[in-house]
Amino acid sequence: MNDYHEKLTNLLLDKNDYLSYAQARIWVELLWDDFETTFVRAGVESLGSETTELVVKQWIEQYGGHLHEFAGENLKYKGYFEQDKNTLH
Repeated sequence: MNDYHEKLTNLLLDKNDYLSYAQARIWVELLWDDFETTFVRAGVESLGSETTELVVKQWIEQYGGHLHEFAGENLKYKGYFEQDKNTLH
């Protein structure tokens, strides 16, 4: 799974210059977990890492450039993404 997360993290960094590596990795892990958790709650068995990767990749392609804006406005995620301005990639 680390390989999936690493590829997705790098993709997100390409899409969003406002995130540090650590923040991009957190976003990838949150999106991954949210997708898998949604299916478990719906009673569906895991769709597998390949399917989850495709969905998260699509989300990053569509929304990756703006994820930093969402985090700043949402208290649930804000603490994950408070940063020192010197830590950007």
